[in-house]
Amino acid sequence: MKVLMKGNEALSEAAIRAGATLYFGYPITPQNEVGEYMSRRLPTIPGGAYIQAETEVASINMVYGATSTGRRAMTSSSSPGISLMMEGISYLAGAELPAVIVSIMRGGPGLGNINPEQADYFQAVKGGGHGSYRMPVLAPASVQEMADLTVLAFDLADQYRNPVMVAADGNLGQMMEPVELAESYPKRFDHSSWALTGAKGREGHTITSIYLDADEMETYIHKLYAKYAEIEQRETRHEEYLTEDAEAIIVAYGIVSRVVRSAVEQLRQEGVKAGMVRPITLWPFPKAALRRLADQAKFFLSCEMSMGQMVEDVMLSVDGLRPVYFYGRSGGNVPTPAEVVAEVRKRM
Repeated sequence: MKVLMKGNEALSEAAIRAGATLYFGYPITPQNEVGEYMSRRLPTIPGGAYIQAETEVASINMVYGATSTGRRAMTSSSSPGISLMMEGISYLAGAELPAVIVSIMRGGPGLGNINPEQADYFQAVKGGGHGSYRMPVLAPASVQEMADLTVLAFDLADQYRNPVMVAADGNLGQMMEPVELAESYPKRFDHSSWALTGAKGREGHTITSIYLDADEMETYIHKLYAKYAEIEQRETRHEEYLTEDAEAIIVAYGIVSRVVRSAVEQLRQEGVKAGMVRPITLWPFPKAALRRLADQAKFFLSCEMSMGQMVEDVMLSVDGLRPVYFYGRSGGNVPTPAEVVAEVRKRM
């Protein structure tokens, strides 16, 4: 049965049905509904707890402690708040702890505004925290995907023992659409080999990210990067729309991909062979798909709600084989289909 829900609410309910029992967060628009929803629902669940932390720094460190015990836990915030969490995210990755971080992007830099943007792409994808680590980043484009990709985020976090981010913009967090949720999501993972649950009767576990010897640290980093290579090989996700014969390929994610879909349909009606690639994982990025399409395309257009961030990954993927152009809006403005159509026409 489908119900009408906000994106922030849908992801919260999906997280609970996926087994998340602990949430730690601090209010910031436009993701406040996540904490509000969790504050109502989690106390009704056996073992469930909601804590409004004193800061985002406290929130992410509470997640570190909770996931160390093998519990499914999450936090959420928006752009400035995610910045404050970056040290903790690096610690989670360094300690190989499964956690889910939800980022509902807003306008910036600085305090900016509460309008939707996609200018936190670098922050999410390039590892805004310190050191050598990677984090899968999932980018929903509908309220249904806000729910579905949150469930996937918990499964990937457990499967690879790594933090995972769900990155959406303020539009997706606030908009309402019909969404279908399963009563529960069956995937469960055995944490007994590493979780801190008390060492009585067994050898103790150690969770740490500190390796004082240089060679030991390097060996550990290579171990992490072998895992990241496996994630790149197995977990890259994308959607293609009308790319079979496309000569103009537009790359867009999140809410912008919905605008681009309409633009592609309009261009097709005008006889322009346009198509779209929508990254669902921002990391790992669908490099192979874009490289393949470079053999047929005349050019690529990266369309974003930023001044140009994902465009760099599009360029790297295409590897100089075809021109890559950029069109973006900022400040909370969303590109329109007419604007995208006009940009494609200029390049034909």
